[in-house]
Amino acid sequence: MSEQEMRPPKLAGGGFVIQNMEMDRLFTPEDFTEEQRMIGETVRNFISGEVIPRDEDIEKLDYGLTVELLRKSGELGLLGADVPEAYGGLGLDKVSTALITEALARGSSFALSFGAHVGIGTLPIVLFGSKEQKERYLPDLASGTKIAAYCLTEPDSGSDALSAKTTARLSDDGSHYVLNGSKLYITNAGFADIFIVYAKIDGDHFTAFIVEKGMEGFTLGPEEKKMGIKGSSTRPLFFEDVKVPAANLLGEIGKGHRIAFNILNIGRYKLAAGTVGGAKESIELSVKYANTRKQFGVPISSFPLIRKKLAEMNMTAFVMESMVYRTAGLLDEAMQDIDDSGSDAGAAAAAAIAEYAIECSINKVFTSEGLDAIADEGVQIHGGCGYIQEYKIERIYRDSRINRIFEGTNEINRLLIPGTLLKKAMKGQIALLAKAESLQRELLQLVPGQTFDGTLEQEDHVLSMAKHIFLLTGGLAVQTYGTRLEKEQEILSSLADMMIELYAMESILLRTRKHILRTSEEKALPMIQMTQVFVYESLQRMDALAKEILTSAASGDMLRMQLSVLKKLTRTQPVNTVALKRSIGERVVRSERYTV
Repeated sequence: MSEQEMRPPKLAGGGFVIQNMEMDRLFTPEDFTEEQRMIGETVRNFISGEVIPRDEDIEKLDYGLTVELLRKSGELGLLGADVPEAYGGLGLDKVSTALITEALARGSSFALSFGAHVGIGTLPIVLFGSKEQKERYLPDLASGTKIAAYCLTEPDSGSDALSAKTTARLSDDGSHYVLNGSKLYITNAGFADIFIVYAKIDGDHFTAFIVEKGMEGFTLGPEEKKMGIKGSSTRPLFFEDVKVPAANLLGEIGKGHRIAFNILNIGRYKLAAGTVGGAKESIELSVKYANTRKQFGVPISSFPLIRKKLAEMNMTAFVMESMVYRTAGLLDEAMQDIDDSGSDAGAAAAAAIAEYAIECSINKVFTSEGLDAIADEGVQIHGGCGYIQEYKIERIYRDSRINRIFEGTNEINRLLIPGTLLKKAMKGQIALLAKAESLQRELLQLVPGQTFDGTLEQEDHVLSMAKHIFLLTGGLAVQTYGTRLEKEQEILSSLADMMIELYAMESILLRTRKHILRTSEEKALPMIQMTQVFVYESLQRMDALAKEILTSAASGDMLRMQLSVLKKLTRTQPVNTVALKRSIGERVVRSERYTV
């Protein structure tokens, strides 16, 4: 039997709502190889040595400087992390590329310029380009000789990308396509050389094209004046009878949505990795300020409410980090048998990424909102100084806000999370409906008034009950609304939030248990405490979400019965979160950084 045949079957995307993941299949930051740690260190050194000292000039939109730094990062191999070796890249695993993205976060606007180039700018060609297109463009993109931009949004089409108005018409001799239209909010537009542009052939067939700077009729509008990420270029594009060679059509005619949606999935998981870096920096800035700022004769870090803030910031970052690297590990496992040199390598990689579209959206929503919350508390800890541009936390606060809009708004992603799960269930790709039907039998076997003595036993039980809660409420919603459920956006959003809570709880529970086995309960105490607090508070949020759904989808005796079941599922022993957060906060104050 081959090694491939001996491996356990790949985990189904979204399957976490009905089945438990084996602990040994979870990737965590504690599993980083020495090579991966060295990659992270290389990026941190580059950012601290090359980018941060020139940050003020970057913020003034010095295109030349940004391009210079991008090319320097290309010399280190960083621009080619996702590019196969055959085309001048490193062909790194997804964990390594997530590490690069996390470490880049301290580079602020430069990190966005870098991310737009290596991610949504380059990956469409990596995954969907022909052999000729890859040979022509990827070596230059991997080295930084050419810079890429991604062009999807239009004045009248943002979340509804397929309603794009930009058109493409094949010339009579078939040699080129004529593009007309415009694009909006294009990152890297001011200095990019290669543009991935979406247009409808004959106004109907949504298709991607590779457009080069300098093509006649292709012009740029002025720089947008943005709230944050001011050192990144954001400009509109205009196409007036632009002649694009037919050989520059990317992928298949009318299949541009496959490229757009898969690239958005990648963008979501990469965005999430970047927010982890931003969260860690915010914690470090905040605790160092709290340790030096004195009020009433003592450092403000000695005040319980400040420590509570730091504890909650650290706990949120812990969950963010756990989710991101779990997802990166899933993507690596799904891609481990793909031959980069094969003719179908790109399609196979895209299929693997699409399998975990739900997880990518979950990462994007939780981490973007998590960083916003952490940055907000960071400003609060800084007091008046947090409102002054001299302090980096002010910049992080402004810069972080775009993450809830980038790569599909969080509202759209909240609709996609349960919507994609239901589609997979209807196709038989996940046994969701069968599990929901068997739930009633499981509920009859629930043992009330259980006691838990072992470490994290209650938390394991809570996770199991939380999955029951999701099936209970989701099943009722499907039963009540049927195909009309897609119109009930409030219920879909609540179901999405429940799925996010499940993924978060399971990610930190498995990570903590894995760390206990690897070390000891004593050494894993920081993780244990954060897991206990988060799981307890997560169950409370699940309870509120479930009540909202149940009262919308049922009434009378049915509602009373469902609420009675919910009360049994949420029964748990109270956790002293005040004491736990004090302990977590004290540890953060002592270490002066994010700590686990």
